Amino acid sequence: MWPFRSEQQQSLWQSTDPIREELFSTERMAVHARSLAQAQKLVLKRGAGHPLVARLADNERFLRETYDATAAAVAEGRTITPANEELIDNYHVIEKQIHQIRSDLPAGYYRVLPKLASGPFAGYPRVFGLGWAYVAHTDSNIDRDGLASFVRAYQEVELLTIGELWAISITLRIVLIENLRRLAQRIISSRNEREIADRAADRLLGVRGQAPESVEAVFKSHQGALSTSMAVQLVYRLRDQDAFIAPALAWLDKRLLEQGTNIDAIVTEEHTIQGSGNVTVRDIINSLRRIADIDWKDFFEELSPVDAELSLQPGYTDMDFATRNLYRGAIEQLSRGSGVAERQVARQAMALAKSAADVQAGSQDARQSQTGFYLIGEGRKALENTIGYRTGLHQVPRLISGALGIWSYIIPITVVALVLLALPLLDLVSYG
Repeated sequence: MWPFRSEQQQSLWQSTDPIREELFSTERMAVHARSLAQAQKLVLKRGAGHPLVARLADNERFLRETYDATAAAVAEGRTITPANEELIDNYHVIEKQIHQIRSDLPAGYYRVLPKLASGPFAGYPRVFGLGWAYVAHTDSNIDRDGLASFVRAYQEVELLTIGELWAISITLRIVLIENLRRLAQRIISSRNEREIADRAADRLLGVRGQAPESVEAVFKSHQGALSTSMAVQLVYRLRDQDAFIAPALAWLDKRLLEQGTNIDAIVTEEHTIQGSGNVTVRDIINSLRRIADIDWKDFFEELSPVDAELSLQPGYTDMDFATRNLYRGAIEQLSRGSGVAERQVARQAMALAKSAADVQAGSQDARQSQTGFYLIGEGRKALENTIGYRTGLHQVPRLISGALGIWSYIIPITVVALVLLALPLLDLVSYG
């Protein structure tokens, strides 16, 4: 059980601030990756940790509602921001990526990802924190080579597992969708504040044949600070009007002064917020497209420490991808069952193969000099004994199947066939 589970989850998701930090150069990103690797501490025991699927579902719902509301605004002829336009035009890309995340991140896979022990991402996968840092310091502008450099620098200090390397693309998508949701929240909040300002300005100006109202009457129920969106919309509506509106502008000046700002400052601030939001939304959409275009098999094998080891074996790089993946899958399984690091499992398999190759006896089986013999072949038991592998209950069917060989297929088929034949025969017996 994770301590303070609900509090940790809530604190991570309650912020509406965009996932955006100081922009780093490639060199600075490498330094940050190494410092991140030193700071991140893992939970020793594997477990489910905090799930990400619930937040993903909530983000999907929120973005869908934002899309529907924006589409309705367009249909009514209302003005929308460039960020809204990006969301409307590219919603199909967002929807496709969310479905892809669900497909690529089953519960069993998520469970075995190493989880962080402390910090704001405690209980979440280490690779999720890694992806968050990369998105934050690139302002959601994903670059394949820059990402590879970042991960490579991280692994100079701490190696990522096979599962984590495969999960990089998934977690980047999750973080980008989260960032898009936060920006959408800001867009909706800003639009609501502008609508409030428009209603107030209508009352002050006396539009549609209504008599103008006083500042005191219009704002008597408004408490607290004015948001930048509301204040700027009031400025746009009230500035350059007849002299009778001067008291409203004087009231606005006074309120902003009490908030430690002024009209020129909040106009500049609002333009900056909207401009940066528009850029980030566009970068998120483009990054989601680039992520879909990246060859993640090539990315994985370029950065995998296990592949770096196995590539030292002659012929490994000449194998097809499916065969190499069988080797990696076996290494993952052996590592989880023994507590030995994945790269060390690969080294042990290669050491056994080398020892067999060094034996001079002419009767020596040539297969025993291949690493695959110990990972997926008859020599696996020898490797298991070497690394102290402990068979879990979920491995029992695999062991029985291996022991029976082809009979593991023949016996079940025969039993099912006999049962299917017995049913009609028993029915015939009942009729004599």
